[in-house]
Amino acid sequence: MGALMAGRRRGASAPLQGKGAFARWERAARTAAVTLSFVFLFAVVAFAQDEPAGNARRGGEPGRFDFYVLALSWSPSFCAASAERSPGRTPDQQCNGRPFAFVVHGLWPQYERGFPSNCQVPAPRLYRGIVDAHLDLMPSPRLIFHEWDTHGTCSGLSAQAYFDKIRQAREAVKIPADYAALDKPTMVSPGDVAAAFLKANASLSREAVTITCSSRWLSEVRICMNKDLTFRDCPELARRSCRRDRVFMPAVRGG
Repeated sequence: MGALMAGRRRGASAPLQGKGAFARWERAARTAAVTLSFVFLFAVVAFAQDEPAGNARRGGEPGRFDFYVLALSWSPSFCAASAERSPGRTPDQQCNGRPFAFVVHGLWPQYERGFPSNCQVPAPRLYRGIVDAHLDLMPSPRLIFHEWDTHGTCSGLSAQAYFDKIRQAREAVKIPADYAALDKPTMVSPGDVAAAFLKANASLSREAVTITCSSRWLSEVRICMNKDLTFRDCPELARRSCRRDRVFMPAVRGG
């Protein structure tokens, strides 16, 4: 009888043990979901500034767009934000080598409203030689691969021709002398940064320039260009310029 009762007690505890195991599994699943959410969030933040203004239209016919946006990223702001976001992470190549000021973030095909993206999936192969040849403009292999997949495939150009186009676009824009090698951190107004680019580039109009910022830092100067890389107005984008009174420009590293 005692053995029978002991068996019953053991049998009665089994469902409770099952419930406990299920509860532990459920807690582990929730923890994993939260962890994956944060990983996804950091991935989105890492490329957030890569998106042009307007609504993305995934896909699209390569070569069918209205104009380009040349995005010039203030590299010290990108590096400061990355270090703050992930302090234990190995710095991106552009933050761990020679100092950079404005670097090319991308050359984006754009519609009058919105923009195409990922026009060929999978994207045609991007050869390492093309990547290496453009690290002086875009000092991050990961960025170069991303830009080709997301934006370059919408240009209607081969990979070589697209990155040649990026170099030509960058050479068409003169960086104001004050920002060529900023040797000390400074506070600036977005309007003053735009004015400096207008002064340095005589044919550039205020309606062709967008200044972007985070809550603290100057992020990018974006310039609208025709397909022949002459400057053109893009008022829809220009109206979305940073509206903060003052933002911070970290110094070029090593300065």
